[in-house]
Amino acid sequence: MKNVYTVREVNAYIKNMFAQDFMLNRIYVKGEVSNVKYHTSGHIYFSLKDESGTIACVMFAGQRSGLSFRMSEGQQVIVLGSIRVYERDGKYQLYAREIVLDGAGLLYEKFQALKKELEEMGMFAPEYKKPIPRYAFRVGVVTASTGAAVRDIIQISHRRNPYVQLLLCPAQVQGEGAADSIVKAIRTVDAAGVDVMIVGRGGGSMEDLWAFNEEKVARAVFDCRTPVISAVGHETDTTIIDYVADLRAPTPSAAAELAVFSLAEFQGKLLEGKAALSRAMSGKLKEQKLLLAQKKMRISRQSPRTRVLDYRQRLASLEEKLPGEMNRKLEEAARRRDALGEKLPRLMRDRLNAGRHRLEVCIQRLKGLSPLEKLNQGYAWVADEKGHAIRQTADVKPGDRLLIHVRDGRIRALAEEAEKEEYHV
Repeated sequence: MKNVYTVREVNAYIKNMFAQDFMLNRIYVKGEVSNVKYHTSGHIYFSLKDESGTIACVMFAGQRSGLSFRMSEGQQVIVLGSIRVYERDGKYQLYAREIVLDGAGLLYEKFQALKKELEEMGMFAPEYKKPIPRYAFRVGVVTASTGAAVRDIIQISHRRNPYVQLLLCPAQVQGEGAADSIVKAIRTVDAAGVDVMIVGRGGGSMEDLWAFNEEKVARAVFDCRTPVISAVGHETDTTIIDYVADLRAPTPSAAAELAVFSLAEFQGKLLEGKAALSRAMSGKLKEQKLLLAQKKMRISRQSPRTRVLDYRQRLASLEEKLPGEMNRKLEEAARRRDALGEKLPRLMRDRLNAGRHRLEVCIQRLKGLSPLEKLNQGYAWVADEKGHAIRQTADVKPGDRLLIHVRDGRIRALAEEAEKEEYHV
């Protein structure tokens, strides 16, 4: 038989055909991800499918830089790569170099990039969040003038508190020019001086909600002086302004609940506060009345009239005890007198003898100090003619008149000379 080839030769030939096809070496393939597996080696194995077929794909670990998200089942993606034959199995597959999300996926990538950029700029930081006023009386609303969102906000606001004023600033919330319309409406409401602002719309696809993911809208919300509540789509929908706003509401209806305080709840709290205040005042009055009664009793005990009555009572009691007390005192004095009368002569003699002894001692001391006694012993006392005592030679000059006192009189003399001598004792 002629022209018989081995399996290996056929597979190699087909592989060579694929390799020589320029289109297959750089091809974009769009489809839905299925059977995705992240291997421990770092390779990613998956399939792309559409309504008519499936193609096997692989992205080796060295190409992972071409993937900016984590692949999962059902994603619509566009894969850039080359189609080659794997000789061992005789199957062809797509070797991926880059993978991007298709359609909504591209929007999602754009959403994530803007979110990361604004977060790094600090626009999501909690310190920039303004508190939502507890009691708002003017509420601004930025949304479409028609639709379920504005009807829900109006209905819930009137139900909760019909006295709250709603300021509606219509805006285009979808399509070309929607972002500029929303920015203009936000700035208009902010300038109107409302207490709080609701910015949002009803639900829709990511494309429908995209205006609220625009950077200009996010910056307009961030620059608002008025606290902003974002209310875009349903609870599962998330937009950029949800991160920038001061508070996120899952739906426009919930935003109205958060922005408008309930009049019935407020009145109920007032009644509760009134009752609590009444109880507190009643308790305080009882406490003060008890304290007043105690002070009255203390004052009555310390009043002059009460003290006089107390003294009178004490005096009457003492008067009753006085005769007996006096008799007792008199009897005690008599006993002490009798005892003293027995001891008095002996005590008097002892005290007189002691006094005489002390007197004799004092007399002898005085005699020893008496000038006359000294004169009787042969000493003399010299003074000048004025009676001043002469104690040293320096007190006398030649020619001075002197008085010399002796035991039986005095002698007048005239000083001729004063000689100084040193006496040692």
